[in-house]
Amino acid sequence: MHPRDPGTLPIRTVQHAGPFFYYMIYTKQAIPLAQQIQTLKQRGLLIKDEAGAERTLAVIGYFRLAQYWRVFEADKVNHVFKPRSTFEKVLLLYDFDRELKTLVFSALQIIEVAMRAKVIYHFSMKHGPFWFMDDSLADKKSSFDENLENLKFEVSRSYEDFIKHHFDKYDVPSLPPAWKTLEVASFGTLSKLFRNFNDPEVKKHVSDDFNIPAYKFLRSWMKCLTVVRNSCAHHARLWNQRFPFAPKMPNKRMPAAWINQEPTATKSLYPHLCCMVYWLNSINQGNTFVHDFKQLLKKYPNVDPAAMGFTRGWENVPLWQ
Repeated sequence: MHPRDPGTLPIRTVQHAGPFFYYMIYTKQAIPLAQQIQTLKQRGLLIKDEAGAERTLAVIGYFRLAQYWRVFEADKVNHVFKPRSTFEKVLLLYDFDRELKTLVFSALQIIEVAMRAKVIYHFSMKHGPFWFMDDSLADKKSSFDENLENLKFEVSRSYEDFIKHHFDKYDVPSLPPAWKTLEVASFGTLSKLFRNFNDPEVKKHVSDDFNIPAYKFLRSWMKCLTVVRNSCAHHARLWNQRFPFAPKMPNKRMPAAWINQEPTATKSLYPHLCCMVYWLNSINQGNTFVHDFKQLLKKYPNVDPAAMGFTRGWENVPLWQ
């Protein structure tokens, strides 16, 4: 039998002419909603309306909601809740995060569209309509090949009329020009194209249009905010999240309102939002994101901004006023 084959025992020992290898086999089974509720109660979570809690778990899911009740656990190994932890408090955190994702995703849509337009314009004006197919403009050939394959895939699955009409009329080159192809490319692919492009002058034109002092910051912000955007799109948690990358934070005077000091929790949501707000302000100074975010915190007074990496007095720094 293959050593990774599931079996009836939770632990199996296998010897391969040498040391023993131990494999943990997952044996837990799905349990009914009512039993899920009883498990939470046994662990100390207070639930006033069990029928309502059951309906909630039915439409949200146990492990999605578990991301929000873990902060209420005193014992995170045995999942024992702190005194006075309630199902209602867990739902408030979930609802806050849901509304936060809606707010952030709306702002990121504006940034994504603007970035797409700037890249298409500046890159195409200097290097022509098919610059993304020219490997001489790439820093790394392997990244160029990967990006081109991603673009071909994204174009092939597009249902946009302008893509269909283009292929009805033209056969060569194999992809439409940048102003068509990049309109259906993902923000992640756009970010990788920008990062691998080897003309610093053109990249500086793009960063200058957003009041960002160097394109290395814009490159980093694109990479980091792509993760935030995807978290929103796929309903992952923003609140209390630790992201895989820390955005580069300028430590010199910025052309527009910025923060006074670099955040200490560099992979938390706060520095990501600082970059997003600055970028958004460069596109639309009349946007209401900061106001709307502060109103959201007022609506959920039990939410501590420090859990998202916000520094003390954040609301009074120039960027957040």
